[in-house]
Amino acid sequence: MHEGQAQGTTRGTTRGKPALRPVVWRPPRRPARARAAYSRIPLPPVHRVPLDGTGPEDVRVDAEGRILTGVADGRILRLDPAGHRASAIADTGGRPLGLCPLPDGRLLVCDAERGLLRVDPASGRVETLLREAAGRPLRVCSNAVVAPDGAVYVTDASGRFPLRHWMGDLLEHSGTGRLIRYEPGADTAEVVFDGLQFANGVALAPDGSFLVVAETGAYRLTRLWLTGPGAGRRDVFADGLPGFPDNLSTGPGGLIWVAMAAPRQPALDLLHRTHPALRRAAWALPDALRPGPAATAWVIALDSSGRLVHDLQRPGRDFRMVTSVCEHDGRLYLGSLTERAVGVVPLSRGR
Repeated sequence: MHEGQAQGTTRGTTRGKPALRPVVWRPPRRPARARAAYSRIPLPPVHRVPLDGTGPEDVRVDAEGRILTGVADGRILRLDPAGHRASAIADTGGRPLGLCPLPDGRLLVCDAERGLLRVDPASGRVETLLREAAGRPLRVCSNAVVAPDGAVYVTDASGRFPLRHWMGDLLEHSGTGRLIRYEPGADTAEVVFDGLQFANGVALAPDGSFLVVAETGAYRLTRLWLTGPGAGRRDVFADGLPGFPDNLSTGPGGLIWVAMAAPRQPALDLLHRTHPALRRAAWALPDALRPGPAATAWVIALDSSGRLVHDLQRPGRDFRMVTSVCEHDGRLYLGSLTERAVGVVPLSRGR
């Protein structure tokens, strides 16, 4: 889930928002976990590392243990391992979302307004790698990962709604998200598959045999096989999730971590099952009158077979709307769309 600056004109919109074209959908039954207030094992209290910026949407750790994140004003920030000092290493001029450190020290940045970028932290140089695929611009470039063969897989969350209006994509459920494969240095990029429901985080299996994409609007994780007899095949890695999956990361022990931005909303599920006119009416309401996501801090982790290993949640009083999670050196580093801080919690191996 994301926010950002509006793009485009107001033609064919409601109060500046793109017009909604709802698709009737029957969401999967809400699991018991979605109806529970919190998980059986709570997320430990979140230590806040303050920032002079809002919305560290994705958080990663570089080879030297430094924390990297991008904030709403376009800056890429780097914090020392102790989290005591933050410095700006670049400014994309847009809205950075997903980050992917590269072996040579540079950084891939998914910018919701500028596409796929490459940043040199040493010089601050920002290079544009990809602005469109298959003749269509990357409207919300969300996340990227580099496969063992060097190809970059990029998610484009929505072909209909700019970042500021991400909720419209969830309400409409038209499935215009894409997974794109880009060969560095190539002139074009391949759309591996489209029709994704708000394509969001992406992560590699520990052995590089497949990657997983979060479909936020479908409560689902979708898998693409990269190697073996099923290479190129798409299937479901985890379905019927109890909340909205956002960014993904692969931990040092091989677990795939999933940031759960918010629990599922019964009202939204009901709207999807009813006449599209009700969703258009809900979309026409001022943003302040629509219910927002529940205030919670929530992450889960799955093994390479899709089995749940960790389910950690706490009330969102000290940190809320977790949009990314990165495991490093016995800790979880948390990003958020709404906070002015990075969150840090210890990870107990006994959990």
